[in-house]
Amino acid sequence: MSKSPVSADSAAATALNDLPDVILSNIFALLTDTRSRNSLSLVCRKYCALERATRTSLALRGNVKDLYRIPTCFRNVTSLDLSLLSPWGHDLLSAVSDPLLLAHGLARSFPLVDSLTVYARSSSILLALLPRWPLLRHVKLVRWHQRPHTPLGADFTAIFAHCRSLLTLDVSSFYYYTEDLHPVLQEHPLSAGFLTKLDLLTVSFSEGFKSQEIKAITSACRNLKELLLACTFDTRYNGYIGDEAMLDISVNCPKLSILHLVDTSSLLNIRGNPEDDGFTAEDAGISHATMVEFFSGLGLLEELVLDVCKNVRNSGMALEVLNSKCPNLKLLKLGQFHEVVMAVDSRLDGLARCHGLVSLSIKNSGNLTDEGLIEIARGCSKLAKFEIQGCKNVTWKGMRTLTSLLRRTLIDVSISCCKNLGATTSLRSVEPIRHRIQRLHIDCVWDGEELADDCGGLAFDLNEVADARSSTQRHGEFMHCSGNADYEDTGGTTKKCKYMVDVDAHGQYSYHQTNGNANGILGERWDRLRYLSLWISIGELLAPLLELGLDDCPNLEEIRIKVEGDCRGMNKPPVPAFGLNNLVGYPALTKLQLDCCEVLGYALTAPSGQMDLTLWERFFLNGIADLSIDTLDYWPPQDRDVNQRSLSLPAVGLLSESQTLRRIFIHGTAHEHFMNFLLKIPSLRDAQLRADYYPAPENDMSTEMRVGSCSRFEDQLNQRIIPD
Repeated sequence: MSKSPVSADSAAATALNDLPDVILSNIFALLTDTRSRNSLSLVCRKYCALERATRTSLALRGNVKDLYRIPTCFRNVTSLDLSLLSPWGHDLLSAVSDPLLLAHGLARSFPLVDSLTVYARSSSILLALLPRWPLLRHVKLVRWHQRPHTPLGADFTAIFAHCRSLLTLDVSSFYYYTEDLHPVLQEHPLSAGFLTKLDLLTVSFSEGFKSQEIKAITSACRNLKELLLACTFDTRYNGYIGDEAMLDISVNCPKLSILHLVDTSSLLNIRGNPEDDGFTAEDAGISHATMVEFFSGLGLLEELVLDVCKNVRNSGMALEVLNSKCPNLKLLKLGQFHEVVMAVDSRLDGLARCHGLVSLSIKNSGNLTDEGLIEIARGCSKLAKFEIQGCKNVTWKGMRTLTSLLRRTLIDVSISCCKNLGATTSLRSVEPIRHRIQRLHIDCVWDGEELADDCGGLAFDLNEVADARSSTQRHGEFMHCSGNADYEDTGGTTKKCKYMVDVDAHGQYSYHQTNGNANGILGERWDRLRYLSLWISIGELLAPLLELGLDDCPNLEEIRIKVEGDCRGMNKPPVPAFGLNNLVGYPALTKLQLDCCEVLGYALTAPSGQMDLTLWERFFLNGIADLSIDTLDYWPPQDRDVNQRSLSLPAVGLLSESQTLRRIFIHGTAHEHFMNFLLKIPSLRDAQLRADYYPAPENDMSTEMRVGSCSRFEDQLNQRIIPD
């Protein structure tokens, strides 16, 4: 019997809704974007039920006084974030009449929570919440305000007393003392023994954890797989990290797969001086023998960060051990390490022997040269991310050759604070991968340097190229610009290389002139660039950025701009706007981070002829209404003398002119009547003040936003009708 063919009408009637619920649940579970999930839940009741049932992560927003708004439909949520509740930064329990009712309501709505993030202004909130979820495995604490006057370890005692199954503890955004933690770990040895991750990279420290404290922590937590520590390597301080502390870590925690040891001075994230040669006055107290023994004891390492901020000289030989002793190492970040490679002949040495690296960051390496970059590119041929910072002797020629050699893998590049790598040269150096790079950071230093047409500057012999990258064995494999390669305009949408890299059968390569007739054509578009980060000095403009070749980025979604400088001695800029309107040409741009927190000025008054911060804010934000962004993170300039980072009237006036903003996060304070200007934005759904800088202001000024002010503003925001 033959089967009748399926009609076109019946085939067209088949829809996604016809799939079994089990398959639909698996499809919904794969969605991670919150807004996409919310949109999906609006399709029909069935989709809404499936979306709610598959939601495992949730960040609550809203005012804690509105207990009736706690959602009760997300019964399967396992990861709950309470750190964004408003009034942000205040004690949750002080905002409600019955703290136990709040804790009970949260536990009843989310019974399966095993991962909790909370703003813990005091330990009382932990004592109220933690007993409700006795099976918590992951806890992250947030507190930007100064530590309250409580007994040592009060916050951590509350955690380890109620969370007997705790696996991870993250206090990277929590203000506490180093003396708080290790006594509590020693008092609760069973709970400490279960820990597999400790993130202690807190920027509030002045000196970080001392060597004896590190020994106590690692002795109590011997099953750690991830350890992130803020410490000091300065030998002038008592308890500095030296040979003994390094060996204590490797002996006590041999299971570590992720280890970050970062000097507290590096956590300030302030740009250095490009004129510095990379060497400090003092050396770190770490010997070569200790480094070798340290690496040998941590054979499971996958990520290693050693941001020492003090000289580690002749480190190349010790770094060679990483390849054999830590075969799984994928990420490596080194700060203040010198002689990482020797680059004296074609033999790979030092850091270049780490063949398995996928991500590499080199910071303040005093004698790293172009030849060293070439050797690193040959040896670390799997690099997908490369970051270089504060290396004075590196030029665009070495960076360009590195990106050429890694053009098949490299998608993330950061070039910062290098004297010979301004905006022009940085962009020229990444041209070989412009068609595939996804994330880029450069400094907006308008060097205007003329790049030479001659190709006599770089012609390195690459013996053993076959060992570093098998694809270089064929003649002419690297038909892309590198070294001194220059471009010839062909009058179309592409430019042809005038100089190409030629690799012979013996693994040697050199440059030769092509007269513009070679096949090495590079597109002008940055087709895959999705994230762009920029550093720019106070008073400079953004306009030259597009003229240098970053004008065609069709998929650029997010831009972060960090402005630094002291404007207290500067005159008024000759133009009224910083240049945000130059970003209009990016059609996919939806998120902007404008960080002016390191712009120092006068908050209230300024001497004659100088600008106060209100006028500088007008300069920075002028033109933001022209952008079609939906999310803005803004850090206002600050007056450190009064610890004030506040939104000014000109700033909020310019922000209120936007027609597309849906979310605004102001990382500072503002007057209540200033915030009411934001209600003019038709699509605004979420606006929040966050004083997330150390130390956050303890006492609000008389006209600054308070608990009542935040509540009144949020009530007005929630009463509006949002189009979508």
